[in-house]
Amino acid sequence: MKLYDGGRAPNPRRTRVFLAEKGIKVPLQQVDLGALEHMSAAYAAINPLKRVPALVLDDGTVITESISICRYFEALQPDPALFGRTALEIARIEMWNRRLELHLLFPVSHVFRHTHPAMKAMEVPQISEWAEANKPRILEFITLLDTELAQHRFIAGDTFSVADITGLIALDFMKPAKLTVPDELKQLSRWHAELSVRPSAAA
Repeated sequence: MKLYDGGRAPNPRRTRVFLAEKGIKVPLQQVDLGALEHMSAAYAAINPLKRVPALVLDDGTVITESISICRYFEALQPDPALFGRTALEIARIEMWNRRLELHLLFPVSHVFRHTHPAMKAMEVPQISEWAEANKPRILEFITLLDTELAQHRFIAGDTFSVADITGLIALDFMKPAKLTVPDELKQLSRWHAELSVRPSAAA
């Protein structure tokens, strides 16, 4: 088994944080995104979409997409349950994970990919107007998150879940995208601070 990793890129990091929470160790093969190694023919043979991470099992089966990889390991090792146990927990975690992907992680990624100089070779063309269009959407959503987090410790309830991991990754990715969280969003900042000190956050 081998996990093709991409350093500090959001989705590879999301997978590593999940594995750290599970206490699962998987051999890593680094893919140098800066050198466009993910665009090589060798890596395209593993994942034709040329994205990381990718998990290659011992029988040669390849699983891509960070959440799919996380679900695979959740099924292998159910504890701690990061996707929920009861029907309601599973639904709430899925709901918030999806919301955090669609309304925070993806828009932040759009800002980064369409403004950061290091992305010029990967995002052709960079469209600065698209980056600007996403900024108010991000602000609107993190304001909603702040209101939600006033009601419970973690985003999907009182138990840490994969949705919190997605939230941590998205909020951390705001820094290289040159986005900031307004000071008045106290609950959001409290949540981010708590997630950031978990040992898994360093994965």
